[in-house]
Amino acid sequence: MRRRLLAALAGAPFLAACGFKLRGSQTLPIEKIYLALPVNSPMGAEMSRLLRSSTNAQVVTDRKDAQAVFELLSETREREVLAINAQGRATEYQLRLRVRFRVTDKNAGELLGPTDLIARRDITFNESDLLAKESEESLLYRDMQSDLVRQMVNRLAAVRPEAG
Repeated sequence: MRRRLLAALAGAPFLAACGFKLRGSQTLPIEKIYLALPVNSPMGAEMSRLLRSSTNAQVVTDRKDAQAVFELLSETREREVLAINAQGRATEYQLRLRVRFRVTDKNAGELLGPTDLIARRDITFNESDLLAKESEESLLYRDMQSDLVRQMVNRLAAVRPEAG
């Protein structure tokens, strides 16, 4: 037990020296935000969860109480063939998730204009592993969604609401 503790303590300076730091909480210039997203949207649920757990911003349910309004303008999933085999069947795809959003103040003044973000992942395809590849594709879309939500929250950190 002591050896494990000693080994863990001995490795701590190396982690600190390489710049490793836990993500932690992010301070946003917006104190109250309203999410204008569909009620059962997976993107909306993840955005709300991340804002509540990792930032100082409070997600409000009434647009009038908000200092800023986050609007998801579009969310598009795409799949493009990257490679085909000798029989003309697809063997590799590129998955893309595109989102477009904007941030306004409660009076519809623009704080952050319409912004596009894109996440891409490549996936190989094999007809004999059809169920496994469908599951992998859904996991990749979920991973891209998480990446884009984090990027959107980072963009919120750059928003400068007007005083008052």
